[in-house]
Amino acid sequence: MPPPNPTRHSALLTDLYELTMAAAYFENQFNPAASFELFVRTLPPERGYLLAAGLEQALDYLETLAFTDAEVDFLRRHPVFSHVGDAFFDYLRRLRFTGEVWAVPEGTVVFADEPLLRVRAPIMEAQVVETFLLTSLTFQTLVATKAARVVEAAAGRGVVEFGTRRAHGPEAGVLAARAAYLGGCIGTSNVEAGQRFGLPTYGTVAHSFVMAYADEEESFRRFLRVFPENAILLVDTYDTLAAVDRIVASGLRPKGVRLDSGNLVELSKEVRRRLDRGGLPDTQIFASGDLNEYAIAEMLAQGAALDAFGVGTELATSKDAPALGAVYKLVAVHGGPESGSRVKLSEDKATYPGPKQVFRFRGTGGRYDHDLVARADEAWPEAEPLLTCVLRDGRRLAPSPSLSVNRERAKESLEKLPAPYRAFRQPATYPVRFSHALEELQEEAARKVFQPAGRRPNDAG
Repeated sequence: MPPPNPTRHSALLTDLYELTMAAAYFENQFNPAASFELFVRTLPPERGYLLAAGLEQALDYLETLAFTDAEVDFLRRHPVFSHVGDAFFDYLRRLRFTGEVWAVPEGTVVFADEPLLRVRAPIMEAQVVETFLLTSLTFQTLVATKAARVVEAAAGRGVVEFGTRRAHGPEAGVLAARAAYLGGCIGTSNVEAGQRFGLPTYGTVAHSFVMAYADEEESFRRFLRVFPENAILLVDTYDTLAAVDRIVASGLRPKGVRLDSGNLVELSKEVRRRLDRGGLPDTQIFASGDLNEYAIAEMLAQGAALDAFGVGTELATSKDAPALGAVYKLVAVHGGPESGSRVKLSEDKATYPGPKQVFRFRGTGGRYDHDLVARADEAWPEAEPLLTCVLRDGRRLAPSPSLSVNRERAKESLEKLPAPYRAFRQPATYPVRFSHALEELQEEAARKVFQPAGRRPNDAG
């Protein structure tokens, strides 16, 4: 079972400019409430959707955010803060996240330009948490999306996440396992992820175990002696078909055999034939070795006799689309003379102002038809609002759903997304529209930005 207390991350796990901005706000006595939104500007190549993940770790971070004395002392010694007064560092010692968070539940299908998360908090608090929120949500969303694609390609066959050894660091491996399970994998090889998140864990055997014994058949016997019900024997260390023949001839009865190299289509067909002929029809054939959704779909289309897959590098790194262009943007300042919506007008990076909600409209059979990004105060009773309030005054409003619940939500959400948007190559573009009220707010915010030189936007005309 997962441990009772969330992992505490250092408050220094942020970019320096988040802290310099906080110091500048503080020294200028500027700390109104502000709203920020986290969203993805564009979908990665060959992606027709994203599967939201990582919210649980983001909320853990917000609930436990605090600077230790050592962390504050480190910042005080940093030369960039040489003109910052002691009062700011005293503020950091007392800092806790006291704001409100609205978010899309984990396991929800989402698209570009839709807020995954909205934060409203004193601006210094909302600013400092940007980096962690981005990395938490974007990485797991990437992996969960990749997992969903691989699982769909496997067409009902089990997929085990094997990627920790190729992940970008040990913690990335643990969180990739979590995200992969949410995306539909049956489990992981990562034992810590199994303990931390309650995931099913799976393992086979490495080439080194086979090579450690002078005789291949003896290595099989020794492993089966210890794991008679669960052994999946690796048969491609020397000669795949010869190894299968030895298993049959020796009367061994492994749960499965693993193919890790060669022409997996033709090998799996021949291995299946020899196992069946040898009285081992229940022995499964497990495939691994640089697999992804494209390879799995192609192998199965060619009639490969494979029962399950282990996917590592491609899954834990989302190798074909290893980064997600997510941003965390200020959309409003609440209260005081600076109060109002905020808009960014940079070329190719313009944003919509104001707190927002995403409304999902359904068509025949409850399948997703289109989404509408609207102002948060709009009402569209015929549609489903995707963002819900999950944290207020710095604390969760209710216990987070279990990972298994989020995994089931992901499965149901994907089933309601029409197939053209789930295509592995050149997926159709799902319709995401923007409300008239939101378009008007953007025009109004833009007009306020473009004022004659020397005149403040709030000055009376």
